[in-house]
Amino acid sequence: MASPDYKMNMDVKFDFLQLVDVDKLQKAATPWFNQTLVKVNDCVVRLGVIEGEFHWHKHDNEDEFFYVVDGELWIDVEGKESVLLKPQQGYNVPRGIVHRTRAPKRTAMLMIEKSSVKPTGD
Repeated sequence: MASPDYKMNMDVKFDFLQLVDVDKLQKAATPWFNQTLVKVNDCVVRLGVIEGEFHWHKHDNEDEFFYVVDGELWIDVEGKESVLLKPQQGYNVPRGIVHRTRAPKRTAMLMIEKSSVKPTGD
């Protein structure tokens, strides 16, 4: 389960033809914040701001792409070497793979995934 103070906003914050200022949003967010920004076809783009470790989990039916906006993000994948992402770097985790994210300092990231993804895993 996610941290009890993890704020998950699954509602779509911005509609078509609206400016999405990711920098402004991420700077205003406190760690353990997740907001769905936009819906694109059957996918969503979410902003996550974290500091510390998330729990191990997987998504049985959906892939998940992580893109670091600010900070540093470690992605641990079961049975593989951990990957460190810095700003402007991304990593794609396929469905069914057990993984977790962790950030040694405040980190903002975008996640692109099917709208059916449960951020806490299946």
